[in-house]
Amino acid sequence: MSELQADILVAGAGPAGIAAALAAADCGCQVIVIDDNPRPGGQIWRGGPGSHLPDKALQALEKLRQHPHIRLMPATRLVMRIREGAYLLEENQQASQLRAEKVIICTGARELLLPFPGWTLPGVTGAGGLQALVKGGVPVTSQRIAIAGSGPLLLASAHTARKQGARIVGLLEQQSWPAVVAMMAQLWRWPSKLGQAITLFNRHYRADSYVTEALGNNCLEAVKIRQGGREKTIPCDRLACGYGLVPNLQLAELLGAEHDSDGIFVDEHQRTQLPGIYAAGECTGIGGSELSIAEGTIAGYCAAGHPQHATPWVARREHWQAFALLLKQGFSLKSELKNLVSDTTVICRCEDVRWSEVSSLENLKHIKMLTRCGMGPCQGKICHSSLRFIKPMTGSQARPPVMNARIDTLCLPDEQSPYSPT
Repeated sequence: MSELQADILVAGAGPAGIAAALAAADCGCQVIVIDDNPRPGGQIWRGGPGSHLPDKALQALEKLRQHPHIRLMPATRLVMRIREGAYLLEENQQASQLRAEKVIICTGARELLLPFPGWTLPGVTGAGGLQALVKGGVPVTSQRIAIAGSGPLLLASAHTARKQGARIVGLLEQQSWPAVVAMMAQLWRWPSKLGQAITLFNRHYRADSYVTEALGNNCLEAVKIRQGGREKTIPCDRLACGYGLVPNLQLAELLGAEHDSDGIFVDEHQRTQLPGIYAAGECTGIGGSELSIAEGTIAGYCAAGHPQHATPWVARREHWQAFALLLKQGFSLKSELKNLVSDTTVICRCEDVRWSEVSSLENLKHIKMLTRCGMGPCQGKICHSSLRFIKPMTGSQARPPVMNARIDTLCLPDEQSPYSPT
């Protein structure tokens, strides 16, 4: 097992992680950046045959790769904390022990997928999932695609699919028209977002609309929707359905950083309550790439011991925090979405657990022990978030490792194991 040393470990190579790494490295710190994806950029700056990254993304990625004080480790995961300042990493076929004085958590967010009858049919994905597939080169030319859920990701996903030749047959926002119009009326405060909304707007966009069932035998054939109180069926080849984003909190839970379902708690310097542990980006609250860059830059400078360099970024952070609040209020999820599941609806896709098996339980630990819900390859990332939305849940507590790891990675010498008696 190799040993690594750095002043600062940045966990996550999306916009926040890249900004944090560059800020800290420019102050002379030795920085290691890890990400479990094969390429840096996160979900929003994802490369691929069908992607067209903005200039600022290309410039940031090039600086990240070329900076002499930054070591980029793609396809690498932080498995556990061995002890304070020492961490166990896993990459490809080998493991490493890393000593780092400080850590900046930039683990981003993932889509919130809510279960409904038929959501496990082939052809049904998340809205962000569809966008990732198209950017990765999956052909969608002439395919009929319905996109549903909530938030600006629906428009972005539709735009990406259309550019690759797809036919958008439905673009369905669950929130009401008054809520959408009220939010749009405030976008003049963020001119770039207003221009983006105008550019991405699609004639198939409908508010007060959501999917109630995906129809088909062996694959998706149509979707049943509720639109303004009326039911309608739309034939389609693909359905992309996502209800916004939720922060990735597994690493924060493992390290013991205080948080709630909206994100990790940080102060004005992006510090958590733990000494030497910072957090930035979507894992501290959903807000978009501009807010992530501002928070990441502040975290990088402050972790490097130069908070004065972060001062110009504070106003930018506040500006984009206001935008994040507008989105949160404008795209809040309706309570009707909690009632889409039936007894036979699959809740945990990995372990094929149905709603009837968990509907009477309110403790996530009990659900896991009795049904294996959350014990599959995704380790509860999908089902736990949806269960928490559908009904109040208790009993969630992360334990190492926070993701799948090889046995030989976990076989530390006794004196290094976090489980050794002291």
